[in-house]
Amino acid sequence: MKKITIDPVTRIEGHAKISIYLNEDGKVSSTQFHVTQVRGFEKFVEGRPYYEMPAITARICGICPVSHLLASAKACDAIMAVKIPETAARLRELMHCGQFVQSHALSFFHLSSPDILLGMDYDPARRNLLGVLEKHPDVARDGIALRKFGQQVIEGLAKERIHPSWTVPGGVNAPLDGAVRDRILKELPNARDIARRTLAMFKGVLDQFKEEIASFGNAPTMYAGMVDAAGNLQIYDGRLRFRDAEGKILQDQVAAADYNKFIGEAVLPYSYLKAPYYKPAGYPDGTYRVGPLARLNVADRCGTPEADQELEEYRQRFGTVVTSSFLYHYARLIEIVYALERIGALLDDPAILSTHVRAHAGVNSLEGVGMAEAPRGVLIHHYKVDEKGAIRWANLIIATGHNNLAINRSIEQVSRRFVDGKKLKEGMLNRVSAVVRAYDPCLSCSTHAAGQPALDIRLFGHDGSELDRLSS
Repeated sequence: MKKITIDPVTRIEGHAKISIYLNEDGKVSSTQFHVTQVRGFEKFVEGRPYYEMPAITARICGICPVSHLLASAKACDAIMAVKIPETAARLRELMHCGQFVQSHALSFFHLSSPDILLGMDYDPARRNLLGVLEKHPDVARDGIALRKFGQQVIEGLAKERIHPSWTVPGGVNAPLDGAVRDRILKELPNARDIARRTLAMFKGVLDQFKEEIASFGNAPTMYAGMVDAAGNLQIYDGRLRFRDAEGKILQDQVAAADYNKFIGEAVLPYSYLKAPYYKPAGYPDGTYRVGPLARLNVADRCGTPEADQELEEYRQRFGTVVTSSFLYHYARLIEIVYALERIGALLDDPAILSTHVRAHAGVNSLEGVGMAEAPRGVLIHHYKVDEKGAIRWANLIIATGHNNLAINRSIEQVSRRFVDGKKLKEGMLNRVSAVVRAYDPCLSCSTHAAGQPALDIRLFGHDGSELDRLSS
């Protein structure tokens, strides 16, 4: 058996490689997605005071620290057993909308647009953001401006763009300044214009990617995402819904504290990334997807006018349940429209300037779970503390982890469709990497621990023969 290794997978956050195994005829027989880094956040937070957890866990990632801040703060709210002030909840959502804009802009413009605008088979030395800037300068500038807007929303609220200390257990530590609100509202129309232009551009090039749409991980799976009581998309304060590939709701309004009744976690022997699955279906049949594609599949509506109009067109073109992972890009752009609309709605509410933004309490519960939608999907923080509030145990289920089984399946499908072991071309291997980029994985966030990670060490001789192997 022959093996092709893609190492590293480029234009993603974190470190990974892909193994493609070929049979004697040069056809793909199997694939593996290896996440090759491991970080021990779930262990080294043990013994820390619970109120430090938002600041500590935000350091997991420099791209989506806000999402960790919010999930962690919500878990701490549960330990304190407090209902945070309404304005604090709105301010948290406002910052999260800024996070969605900047993170989705990074994914689409910086990481995936080289494939979309230059082509999957374009010269790899120039298939990058600089190549986009050369060939499509206006699009590249739009991407930079849109991400900057999202970051400035975060900075305006929290006084820091990365790892802000503003979100705290019980709410936020300072109210919104009226001048900051006015500045964001002034800049919002330009951001919305960029989102509209980008959507129009993307819809205009979709017909060039019929093969990719047909084979980029379009196998039926379940989907999971947060919705409100009316079934509208929620990214900060909602409950979990599971929907199957036919559109049937399997579970609805699952509270954060009940997540482990429906989500199990498996360990794969070839990766440090855990593999969550839908418990009622078992492992590995319980594969589900999260993130932009999944959120639009599980929600009845977005709940904002322009995003709902775009969602209707998206569904008219690709169905009520959209299966192709290539269309994560499309869903991501619709979510940018949604986030920008929510920013406007939140800032237009006079209550957003209220100074009552934090509740104070001590340890009133020895356990807390916080759940929010990170840009890449459902994010869960689960903590157990002692009577003094020190962390005894922590479990983090990260969006990319939820997608692990689906990413593996998508890699195998794309490999079987495009990879020919007898005549290798760079473009075919780029498509294998591109399906991973469609999920926008954040591997630094997602590799922690689940008991004892599987170990598989092999010693090979100079002739390629296996001399020894150590497994656990």
